[in-house]
Amino acid sequence: MKIVWYTVASILLLCALTFAQDKKNMDNPFFKTWTTPFETPPFNDIKVEHFMPAYEEGMKQHDVEIGAITHDQEDPTFQNTIEVLEKSGKLLTKVDYIFASLNDANTNEEMQKIAKTIAPILSKHNDDISLNSRLFDRVKQLYDDRDKLDLTTEQKTVLDNYYQGFVRGGANLTDEAKDKFRKINEELSILSVKFSENLLKETIAMGLVIDNKADLAGLPDDVIQAAAEMAKSKGQEGKWVFTLQKPSFIPFLQYSNKRELREKLFRAYISRGNNNNENDTKKILSRIAALRVDRANLLGFKTHADFVLDRYMAKKPENVYKFLNDLWKPALKRAGTEVDDLQKLINKEGNKFKLEAWDWVYYAEKVKKEKYALDEEMLRPYFKMENVRQGAFDVAAKLYGIQFIERNDIQVYHPDVKVYEVKEADGKHIGIFYSDYFPRDSKRSGAWSGSIRNQSNMDGKYITPVVFNVGNFAKPTADKPSLMSVDDVATLFHELGHGLHSLLSNTVYPNAQSVPQDFVELPSQIMENWAMEPEVLNMYAKHYKTGEPMPKELIDKIRNSQLFNQGFETVEYLAASFLDMDWHTLTNDTEKDVPTFEKESLTKIGLIPQIESRYQSTNFSHIFSGGYSSGYYSYIWAAVLDADAFEAFKETSLFDQATATSFRKNILEKGGSEDVMVEYKRFRGAEPKVDALLKRRGLN
Repeated sequence: MKIVWYTVASILLLCALTFAQDKKNMDNPFFKTWTTPFETPPFNDIKVEHFMPAYEEGMKQHDVEIGAITHDQEDPTFQNTIEVLEKSGKLLTKVDYIFASLNDANTNEEMQKIAKTIAPILSKHNDDISLNSRLFDRVKQLYDDRDKLDLTTEQKTVLDNYYQGFVRGGANLTDEAKDKFRKINEELSILSVKFSENLLKETIAMGLVIDNKADLAGLPDDVIQAAAEMAKSKGQEGKWVFTLQKPSFIPFLQYSNKRELREKLFRAYISRGNNNNENDTKKILSRIAALRVDRANLLGFKTHADFVLDRYMAKKPENVYKFLNDLWKPALKRAGTEVDDLQKLINKEGNKFKLEAWDWVYYAEKVKKEKYALDEEMLRPYFKMENVRQGAFDVAAKLYGIQFIERNDIQVYHPDVKVYEVKEADGKHIGIFYSDYFPRDSKRSGAWSGSIRNQSNMDGKYITPVVFNVGNFAKPTADKPSLMSVDDVATLFHELGHGLHSLLSNTVYPNAQSVPQDFVELPSQIMENWAMEPEVLNMYAKHYKTGEPMPKELIDKIRNSQLFNQGFETVEYLAASFLDMDWHTLTNDTEKDVPTFEKESLTKIGLIPQIESRYQSTNFSHIFSGGYSSGYYSYIWAAVLDADAFEAFKETSLFDQATATSFRKNILEKGGSEDVMVEYKRFRGAEPKVDALLKRRGLN
């Protein structure tokens, strides 16, 4: 009887546990049909504890879907193999897109723990697919027979993407090499998350705490007030806090009369990740670089850069280096002239010191005021964030005939977030757009665009995109709205350009939207061109108090000063691009001493001491935790494209409808559905030339 009782009790306990698990799953929004507007994420219902079960179920479903392909007894066809692959993993993709988005923009310790836990699990899951020999055999058979198949241009591209993805994912490796490949990917996934986590902690730190009012000399009132409010939020009421987020530290460097404090804050910023504390990133990044060499070698490439660039427009590291060097020489020459101008002002003021990197922004602001009677504080009142955002929307509307309509019935993940429905001029729904523009401790630094759901049109079922833009612009204070710098304005327009690329996508397959990294910045950077055009400034640059448009004399000053500081801006950017390439053209897996390696890299190109690289290795998130390794050069590569493309508008008019329609149809809607240079030439009529970029930056 005792045994029977124990068995019944076990069954009852198992039933209770199963019921509890089922109920828990029933409460998990990822396992329900979303009845929200346009099936947007129900952020109010999504809790941290929902992610791991949803990830696990998503991977389980994905495995079943992959198994169905590999056990299909029919000969492979595009429909029963590639299209099924495109449709697989929907739950996993949904969970991962939302988790990754929130972990970047609104994270916490629990989210970061999940990120560290799930990274190696996802790495293994993805490797299980990439290294599945039966699946690869089916894809390879289609690829080998591709010329005999009746495929559209887009289908050929998608097939090529899958085949290359498998090969680059290790499908052709021996079993022994596959095991090593898996271990490398697993370790890289963990290190990337750790780098990002450490850098976030370093970036949200208090860079400078001021308790003596005299140390605020030179700072505008709104900068002082923002610092006081920051101090209060950090438990330092009665003091003034400047963080290492750009909206906080840049104004301090621009206006503070206290040179020793500028140096202190500047050094704190460039030393992020290099403080020999628990958040140090040196060992992490040197290990990442070494592992990337090993992985590239396994796949038959000399360096990580060779591996990455093989699928980019640039194709080879030597092409990137040549491109960078061609720009470096005129940029460095221009920067040398700028050094002389700044040093003359220092001397004129009776100072005996030589210009240093922490002096540049401060004296550049003074030179700009002296040369052009213009400084940032004259412009900020006309760049209220809400007006700038509406201005960017209006530019998109005039170019592409679309509308951004605010929706208050769609859930958000933070009160700072605004939501817009995007429609065609005739009212047809295009997609959903979230904007999230203010810094907080739960958000990583910088600005970016991303998707929660990609557009697709398989089997005649059109899926509309859900897109977001994130930034870190100045927060409103007690008596002022968010007022932006010229750089902030350009950034907002830039990210909306990325957003439009996602929103206006019109491909059949999601895979066809992927474009080379050195092309992806074209849609974003071309949008920046409109921001400071007089016709566009008249649309949105209104004084936040009076509503008066920006005076013509101020607009003229902006136009006259457009070549100002271009040497500095180009040099600091190019220095980071060289640093990226040097890290990723290593040919052996010896882990480097980071400070020594970085110094040698920047000395080799002749970087002048008055300018620091835009990023240091220890805080270069683009290449060590983002998707830009061997690809940071792509911003200026795409700048050649966008300068040339914008000339097409200048040759007609800013809002010429034929030109805008061609850009939308051939660039924004096409994604990577065919060779991107073919797309570009269809729009422009010829390959781009560097001349327009050199002219724009005054480097010719």
